[in-house]
Amino acid sequence: MNQFDHELDARGLNCPLPILRAKKLLGTMTTGEIVKIMATDPGAVKDFEAFAKQTGNELLDSIEVEGEFHFTLKKLT
Repeated sequence: MNQFDHELDARGLNCPLPILRAKKLLGTMTTGEIVKIMATDPGAVKDFEAFAKQTGNELLDSIEVEGEFHFTLKKLT
C-alpha cells in the first residue's frame, strides 16, 4: 500500500462533492505529496480517473474495499 501525506474522507458524499473536496485539498498541497481518498459513491471511480487526467495529477491507486472506494492521488501540478 502506498504511503500518503493527507487523507480525505468523502464517504457518504455524492458526486460532485468528493471531487470538489479533493480539488480543494490539492490546492493546499505541495507538488509530490500524496492524498488517500475514501468514497462510497460508485461514480467516484470514473470521476477520479477523469479528474486526474484533466488536472495533470497522477492516480496511483484505485481499489474497492468492502463497498468503499479508495483512491491514492499524487499532486504533480
